[in-house]
Amino acid sequence: MDFAHLLPPSWASEINAWLAEDTPSFDFAGYVVGEAEREAFLWGKGNQTAVLAGVPFFTEIFRQLECQIEWHMQEGETFEPVKHVATVRGKVRHLLLGERVALNLIARCSGIATKSKRMKDLARAYGYEGIIAGTRKTTPGFRLVEKYGMIVGGIDPHRHDLSSMIMLKDNHIWSAGTSPFLASPVRFYLNYALGSITAAVQRARSVGGFSLRLDVEVSSEAEANEAIQAGADIVMLDNMEGQELGSVARRLKEKWGGKRNFLLESSGNIAEGNLQERAINDIDILSTSAVHQSVQHIDFSLKIQVAK
Repeated sequence: MDFAHLLPPSWASEINAWLAEDTPSFDFAGYVVGEAEREAFLWGKGNQTAVLAGVPFFTEIFRQLECQIEWHMQEGETFEPVKHVATVRGKVRHLLLGERVALNLIARCSGIATKSKRMKDLARAYGYEGIIAGTRKTTPGFRLVEKYGMIVGGIDPHRHDLSSMIMLKDNHIWSAGTSPFLASPVRFYLNYALGSITAAVQRARSVGGFSLRLDVEVSSEAEANEAIQAGADIVMLDNMEGQELGSVARRLKEKWGGKRNFLLESSGNIAEGNLQERAINDIDILSTSAVHQSVQHIDFSLKIQVAK
């Protein structure tokens, strides 16, 4: 199984832009070293067990610079530092042109994969059987790499963009008003002022069709019931914690079991330190930005070897 087969045809053009950003004009240091053929060792370093992720991106960076790579381990495997991960061969100037771009990328992607695996493993150790997912709080222009790291780390990447799933958050609800099919001006005004989950779901369904799942963020049990009644596929219990989260989830499953098909999602402030109290099996999905925002990168270095 090759994770690279997930990537869209357009992804390689992004790497060209990264290289152009890093060398927009003259390569003064490259002039010093010239174009003798050399090989460089990629070392996985740091102080923790890590997951290797970002292999196709790293490879493509050097392919565009006319270098060849020999990988000494498979993507998705874990390693203990210090590990000789790969060997890159090519003109020394080209090795140095790709060095920093490639190291930055693989450090972040591997960091996300490592954190993702650790969160999932911890959840399973607590007896949680549901889905661990990331979020859409990704770095602009770098989403593909960060979502890729989540997948390599073994978790669900969640929706990739605004077009891949309908998610109605509080601002959508407050702004939606009432259903356009309701005629009463008074009812229209009241629903517009207060916000209507039902109206928002109806409008989203009218254009999203049958093929898109609909996720509704709620902040109370009453809102959750309205969302389920309205036909939400997923109900996100935002920032609910502790006993409240468990009690609300259990009552919703008991009330609607056999009547509606839906998943319950818990999100907001989920981290390793409080994962155990959120790992409730009445919750189907735990989504957290902790696996990709402010994640610790994995330290790699690329060392050019002395000519033999």
